[in-house]
Amino acid sequence: MRQILVKVLAQNSDRRLGGKETIDSKEIANLCAKIADDKKAEDICIFDVQGLTSIADFFVICSGYNKRQLQGIAREIELMLHSYGIHWIGMEGYQEAQWILMDYGDVVVHLFDKEMRHFYDLELLWGDARKIPWKVNT
Repeated sequence: MRQILVKVLAQNSDRRLGGKETIDSKEIANLCAKIADDKKAEDICIFDVQGLTSIADFFVICSGYNKRQLQGIAREIELMLHSYGIHWIGMEGYQEAQWILMDYGDVVVHLFDKEMRHFYDLELLWGDARKIPWKVNT
């Protein structure tokens, strides 16, 4: 699992603005899930695919109601991670917004409409992967 050095942009009571910290790929996956949840995504899951593929360490998978919502989720993930100094390697499917794939290296985010999610069924394909609980206790 790779750790990424990021600049902390949000002021926090126990961190100084502009300080440095490391964030690992699991934390990035959790952050993506939280952002998707804030944008009302459905059926959000994180899969730990370490040891099953060399593509990534974690997959974040979720569904949206329509094209605008899926594009909004993708934009918000991109903006939020960019604010932490984390940039995607590539993005596919944004215009059609049936399956938006955001590649952040160790974390790959899959944003699906319901039909495409059912058709590709990544949960079945990666069924050997450990499912990671991500919800933050509030």
